[in-house]
Amino acid sequence: MIVLLGVLVVIIGFATRRNPLLVVGVAGIATGFLGGLSPQKVLAAFGDGFASSRAVTIFVITLPVIGLLERYGLQEQARNLISRFAKLTTGRFLTLYLVLRQGFAALGLRDLFGPAQTVRPLAAPMAEGAAERRYGTLPDKTREKIRSFTASADNVGLFFGEDVFLAVGSILLITGFANSTYHTHLEPLQLALWAIPTGLCALVVHGGRLLRMDRTLERELLGARVELATQEAAK
Repeated sequence: MIVLLGVLVVIIGFATRRNPLLVVGVAGIATGFLGGLSPQKVLAAFGDGFASSRAVTIFVITLPVIGLLERYGLQEQARNLISRFAKLTTGRFLTLYLVLRQGFAALGLRDLFGPAQTVRPLAAPMAEGAAERRYGTLPDKTREKIRSFTASADNVGLFFGEDVFLAVGSILLITGFANSTYHTHLEPLQLALWAIPTGLCALVVHGGRLLRMDRTLERELLGARVELATQEAAK
């Protein structure tokens, strides 16, 4: 029972808003010592845990690489690239991103896109660049709105696309739970096939919202400019 005091360390650490990595590390060490492990065995347990789940720590490599690319102008190059396509508006670009995201997720390539890999360094600057080409400098509120819609295109595409790929963990979890709990014989392919119409509906609904964003931006930005010009003329 005393071994569970490690959980108390986690609760206190999070309640006092300490560094999560430090809290989990201290809780792990405390649990190991309370469980009667020697310092060598505690260190070995940390090493085994890191080696068995080292894929989780891939961000340690990904984030510095993306930060370095952004430092040397990755986002500016993305804005310049989108400016060459005059007919590619913000809404059309985000709809295209949604289609690609959902399509690749349906093929099992769910890590090809993502918030860290594409949304922040590429997709969001390109969506902002498309809007700047049409309306000039954007207010901060509009920039935040475009970034939020970019993130939504990524999330919706992944959420409804990955279920079409029958080897994804959620499909296997559902089939395993249903077969063991309700004594049925549900195949992953059956769930994947039924996920197709749901994914298509999500694509149509959210794609429509993204396309409608062009009219929203035009109404907001042009209206704000007319109002500003009227105020300046009145002065």
